[in-house]
Amino acid sequence: MKILVTGANGFIGKNLIAELKATTDHEVLPYDKATDPLLLDSYCAEADFVFHLAGVNRPKEHAEFMEGNFGFTSTLLNTLKKHDNRSPVMISSSIQAELDNPYGESKKAGEELLQAYGQETGSKVLIYRFPNVFGKWCLPNYNSAVATFCHNIARNLPITVNDPEVKLILVYIDDVVKELVRALEGKENRLETICEVPTTHQVRLGTIVTLLSSFKASREERSVPDMSDVFTKKLYSTYLSYLQEDEFSYELKMNVDQRGSFTEFLRTPDRGQVSVNISKPGIIKGNHWHHTKNEKFLVVSGEGVIRFRKVDSTDIIEYFVSGEKMQVVDIPVGYTHNIENLGNTDMVTIIWVNELFNPETPDTYYLEV
Repeated sequence: MKILVTGANGFIGKNLIAELKATTDHEVLPYDKATDPLLLDSYCAEADFVFHLAGVNRPKEHAEFMEGNFGFTSTLLNTLKKHDNRSPVMISSSIQAELDNPYGESKKAGEELLQAYGQETGSKVLIYRFPNVFGKWCLPNYNSAVATFCHNIARNLPITVNDPEVKLILVYIDDVVKELVRALEGKENRLETICEVPTTHQVRLGTIVTLLSSFKASREERSVPDMSDVFTKKLYSTYLSYLQEDEFSYELKMNVDQRGSFTEFLRTPDRGQVSVNISKPGIIKGNHWHHTKNEKFLVVSGEGVIRFRKVDSTDIIEYFVSGEKMQVVDIPVGYTHNIENLGNTDMVTIIWVNELFNPETPDTYYLEV
């Protein structure tokens, strides 16, 4: 199948084309304002489906709204009619089509033109009124507050929030693309004459800024957001896509001594924390027990032994561990325990603990195994 995508270099176009190329065998016919206009004729002759995503939303003059959102739509549809191509046509409209402003009026005019085209030709037409779309590859300082906030906060640049109580209706780019792929398959989410993306989010502007600020701080705090919240998960992925390319990495504080090192990697308020422990050959670490705190040990490099003894017993239990055989060892409460490096190289252990370390209530009691 040959898929014509207008607005191919735009935000939605880039994401849609990337998905089509990655997951289907369809041939994409990309068309953008920089494309040779002569190609539109051949594309309209060949296309089996048309995603009309091209549009104007930030022109210098109001007249450009109608020229870009109505005029080019007319050119596209007339070219399809010229070739008697009755393939389905999807158009990217906006929730502002219901509003009395130049942009909304131009989008509404494009919708009406497409509906008339469908009635005249019998072609299947799909109209999507998108709310504010956010996600990777959206230009900052253009027409997306989320993109601008992500870009600026990631770079320590100021942002302007006139009213934090304002609520935005948002849709994530991946949800948009999934819906467009469903439309390509004839499974669109249609409500009468208008199609919709099933999953949208209504979020306060102040909430968005608070979340983005917490994402930036998470590096120093070694924390991760609450990924059980769907919107937070999507916004965090979006924020990371705006990091500067020379700032993808960040350092962790390593606690180093003659025995090796101990480094906290991730901290969460409800899922505990993850650390990396490096032990030199022959070194024993631990020899303590806990009332409530529990851990999981995973040796990923080197070899050693984890020893346990119930605090009221003399019996010692041993678990031999190695990076050659990945196995998790639970550290139950009420057992004093240690870990010894039996190899000739550093032993690296990933440690998960169920609670964040609090020096005021460490719940750690020294006792030799």
